[in-house]
Amino acid sequence: MPTIRPITITSEPIELCKLLKIADLVSGGGEAKVVITQGYVFLNGEVEYQKRKKIRDNDVIEFNGEVVQVVVNTRPNTSSVSQKTAKQSLTISLKKKRNNKHKSNQDNTNKSFSDIETPTKKSQKSKRKPISF
Repeated sequence: MPTIRPITITSEPIELCKLLKIADLVSGGGEAKVVITQGYVFLNGEVEYQKRKKIRDNDVIEFNGEVVQVVVNTRPNTSSVSQKTAKQSLTISLKKKRNNKHKSNQDNTNKSFSDIETPTKKSQKSKRKPISF
């Protein structure tokens, strides 16, 4: 019997085709979808044909002579203090952005209409190439 190799994921569920890629059982997503629809992949001992089948903790996947078992790494939640600090820093950065935007609007309102530079048609370069026949 083949050795069961654990595959650790951080959140569940995960789609079967994505799990095959993560476990390096296939080289890409297209290959994963093909081998699943052709019936080469077993989920918990039964053939699985659904490409996006939701895989959960302790599910066993068999493909091409290899066996992997899904293990969900449940990290403890971050403390409420660090979450609060992150929210505060986000709020501060958003306020700074708003203030900078407000300042740039004030700068334009203090100028007269003739002081504001407007691009002329000649200064704007066309991205199109001329057509020659």
